[in-house]
Amino acid sequence: MQKISAKKLCEIVSSASCVTDVEIDNIVSDSRMVKEGDLFVAIKGEKNDGHNYVTDVLQKGASLALVDHVIEGAPAERQIVVENTIKAYGKIGAYNRSLFKGKVIGLTGSAGKTTTKEEIKFALSQFGKVYATNGNFNNHIGVPTTLCAIDMEADYAVIEMGMSAKGEIEDLVSYVNPDVAIITNVYPMHIEFFDDFEGIAEAKAEIFKSLKKGGIAIINEDTNFAPLLERRALENGAKIVKFGKKGHPEVELNLKDKGEHNYYNAWCVLSLINALGLDVKVAAEHLANFNALPGRGARYELSLPLGGSYTLIDDSYSGQPEAMIIAIETLSNSPHNGRKVVVLGKMAELGDTSKARHIEVGEIVANSTVDVVIGVCPEMKDMLAQIPDSKEKHYFESKDGLDEFLLNNCLQNNDIVLIKGARYSSKLYQVTEKLLEKGK
Repeated sequence: MQKISAKKLCEIVSSASCVTDVEIDNIVSDSRMVKEGDLFVAIKGEKNDGHNYVTDVLQKGASLALVDHVIEGAPAERQIVVENTIKAYGKIGAYNRSLFKGKVIGLTGSAGKTTTKEEIKFALSQFGKVYATNGNFNNHIGVPTTLCAIDMEADYAVIEMGMSAKGEIEDLVSYVNPDVAIITNVYPMHIEFFDDFEGIAEAKAEIFKSLKKGGIAIINEDTNFAPLLERRALENGAKIVKFGKKGHPEVELNLKDKGEHNYYNAWCVLSLINALGLDVKVAAEHLANFNALPGRGARYELSLPLGGSYTLIDDSYSGQPEAMIIAIETLSNSPHNGRKVVVLGKMAELGDTSKARHIEVGEIVANSTVDVVIGVCPEMKDMLAQIPDSKEKHYFESKDGLDEFLLNNCLQNNDIVLIKGARYSSKLYQVTEKLLEKGK
């Protein structure tokens, strides 16, 4: 980040602390990453409290610590005391963002936002230097971290924002203050935290609340509650750009993966390119070389232990129902002369809708061209109950031993296998890691 004095920091975060006169050019919230001269942000997490490490990081050479109470035993003149360190971190990120001279693109959505963010970065790189959110650093800590580390030499900054509750996007976008705000789609993800589905759409639409005056709102016109999103964008003075099956830049697209969701991602990207006045044809040609991300649809050709090979589709990052249905239908519709295998883990954060959504996925698989179905975790019993006897099916209580079963008892030469499930609930990503390790 740009160098900033301790006095200015106190002004930004509204702290009356009297601190030593130093300049800061790096901020961290992980005590293990602190270097000499850094500002350490002490954050209370669910499992850990950064305040417990303040004395240690100051002894190691951090210049200052941002805290919500004075830490006894640590130099008071090196502590900036605020009411809420996370919100203060966001204010510092917002200040650093205000110094950035390039265009800022903010995006959110229920599914595929990280992939879309990477595609935007990939496409914009043809027209200038691009800075973007690292991985999925898209929450109340990740966004300030991203803004504090923004590359001031870049022409474009692409900032991803995620949420699981009302008001979270509103906070994040107030720091990002984008020139362009994008909503990729609206699905009933995190539904257990909302009164109804419409509440999720309203929460996504918060991204327009801090859009720069006269800024551009890019909306998927085919998604749920698209008219509501457009109304909220207009209320905030945005210029509307829509993309979908009907409305998108007419240009030849030759994508590596022909799944419908990949075309929506591309239409979103090209609509942005067009709105920025850049060459859509150049961007479309470049998108033909975009590869899916690990855990988000990346494909691998892997060897089997006794000879032969199979294709692995690693979609193990997210188990959101709509994304799962799209992945299954994409596999089902794809031309392949070998067997189609799906390994599906539980879908999380569905509240009272969980049983119905798992049954729905089972019905989709039942009517697909998938040959072998493997359900992982107890919730997937409801999915498997929908599968007809004409398809081979298996159940695993957990991911333990699944890689050995696939390699030694299930997969055949020329099979294609899709692995998808909620990352932290089903842990199927660990299965893909083992398959990659053993099959490359």
